[in-house]
Amino acid sequence: MAGPLDGIRVLDLTSNFMGPYASLLLADMGADVAKVESPAGDTTRGVGPARNPGMSAIFLHLNRNKRSLVLDLKTPDGRDALRRMARDADVLLHSLRPAAMSRLGVSYADLAGDNPRLVYCGCFGFGQDGPYAGKPAYDDLIQAAVGMPVLQSRRSGEPEYVATAVADRVVGMAASSAVAMALFHRERTGRGQEVEVPMFETFAHFTMGDHLYGHTFVPPIGTWGYARMMNADRRPYRTLDGYLGVNVYTDRHWRRFFDAVGRPDLAADPRFADIAGRTDHIGELYAFLAEVFTTRSTADWVTLLTDADIPAVAMNTPETLLEDPHMTEVGFFDEVEHPTEGRLRTIGIPQRWSETAPELRHPAPRLGEHSAELLREYGFASNEIETLTRH
Repeated sequence: MAGPLDGIRVLDLTSNFMGPYASLLLADMGADVAKVESPAGDTTRGVGPARNPGMSAIFLHLNRNKRSLVLDLKTPDGRDALRRMARDADVLLHSLRPAAMSRLGVSYADLAGDNPRLVYCGCFGFGQDGPYAGKPAYDDLIQAAVGMPVLQSRRSGEPEYVATAVADRVVGMAASSAVAMALFHRERTGRGQEVEVPMFETFAHFTMGDHLYGHTFVPPIGTWGYARMMNADRRPYRTLDGYLGVNVYTDRHWRRFFDAVGRPDLAADPRFADIAGRTDHIGELYAFLAEVFTTRSTADWVTLLTDADIPAVAMNTPETLLEDPHMTEVGFFDEVEHPTEGRLRTIGIPQRWSETAPELRHPAPRLGEHSAELLREYGFASNEIETLTRH
């Protein structure tokens, strides 16, 4: 058994970042994911450096452990084939707007009659009960919609996006979790169901737990925004020779830190004696830290702070992370030989399982590489496969 979802068959109709990240998490946990692509392929096949067309770096990392099937859902044959496959699937995952799925004749209502055990999960821009229901959505739009750039601007001056597809990946993670929970419900009841995972609401849930802040109360008893998170000085600290990430957080941490830098008197200062005072005066604390950390090297600070049991780590770049001693020891980054793309660096599966250890089973597929194989497994005859793969 290669992972806790071994034997679960997933029809993955997603593309771009969010949906493929959701299906990646399912695939890494052992699910048999059929990546259903249009004849043009997933858009991310062309995003980033590539040795061969359609096999970009972004695509490779989002689509390992999946097999690719090309179906043209704009044709009757393609739609009929998908409906037929859905009869034997455990999960159908899509990232199209629900109205588009209905127009294609592959909505939950269209499929559930033939397979009441089907878990049908849609991840798309907005919940279907509001005025934005029909709008398209991408990561940048959702970051803007929940106010993430404004939160960033409290620190940097101008609204700006987080420098990763954070909304796509957070919502993708939520979608994979929703699928797993729906499968658990099915195990208990025998019934599948439709699950909707809207980006806007999901990312607002992710963000506002920190930043609703004073508006948690009615009427508000303060402004929005977790002050510590948005302070302009909350950043890695410059040292004599690099940068340091450090969280001096608890009362104990601060007492030890003040002792270590020769300022034990500050532990008794009412501004810094407890977390409430430190939160109110966080700007002063950050300024103090910024000055102190420039007096020693990064390695010296890591040693001193580790000895004092204060969380600290040297700042990596994406390049130096590859050689981080911890990552090296746990084997998180590995090198493998892809059948067509040559030597590649892979990103590890971060969890450890004592009974159902997942593993890397399939490299990211070429477009349509497994069309015939998957159709055969879903019960199609040779002549039907030939018709469907003729393009």
